[in-house]
Amino acid sequence: MGISLLPFTRLSDADVAGALNRAAAVINPALDLATRFDPLGLKQRTHRQSPAVNPVDRTLDRAAAILNFAELPGTQAWDDMTRDGHVKWWVRRVGTVTTVAVAFPGAFGFIADRLPVQDALGFANQAILLWAVAREDGVTDRDDQVQLLGAVLCNRDLADPLPEDADTAHSLPGKLWEVAGTLRAVGAELTKRPQPQRVYHYLGMLPGIGAIVDYVGELTALRHAADEAATWISEHSAPAAAQT
Repeated sequence: MGISLLPFTRLSDADVAGALNRAAAVINPALDLATRFDPLGLKQRTHRQSPAVNPVDRTLDRAAAILNFAELPGTQAWDDMTRDGHVKWWVRRVGTVTTVAVAFPGAFGFIADRLPVQDALGFANQAILLWAVAREDGVTDRDDQVQLLGAVLCNRDLADPLPEDADTAHSLPGKLWEVAGTLRAVGAELTKRPQPQRVYHYLGMLPGIGAIVDYVGELTALRHAADEAATWISEHSAPAAAQT
């Protein structure tokens, strides 16, 4: 096991909760935009019952049929799905596409393992997809969303994070040393997410096929994270239902 000369500053629960809360301020509006975006009214067109009467309408109907076939949010096919179907759509349809970006660094083989790029991309991918899954399961309160991601991706209970201690480092060298420690701690935090099995890690070091192996591993890890999120939601929704 190697020894790092860099300092290590453990991130507090408040640090992690604050970072996830700031992420929520970006992810939630982005998901709102992605699910409601319909500038040409094609999604709304899938709900129409009347047949097209002119070439323009027929062209728009064909375009709308493609969106309906993809079961995009807002289409008739989406409305016909169950809530469980919505959850699976995010993980299986969207996750299958977004994981391509996560696995891309694997094309560089073992070189990519020297950089935390893949863990950062994997963490972000899982965070966005789990946020979408949580919304479909009725978890729309930001505090609850932060607690969910803290539990699944960071192995932390963020129900009541303690405030961070006051900063005491004043010198420039001390500040730089503290920043270095924080960056190392962030890297360690990213690795707490559900990870691909170790066999994918080793095979992913091979140039060329590394991206393919990493893709399969990351997709498996994403689905594992979704399962953990479903378990968390089930466990935390039961006490709330009992109180009502």
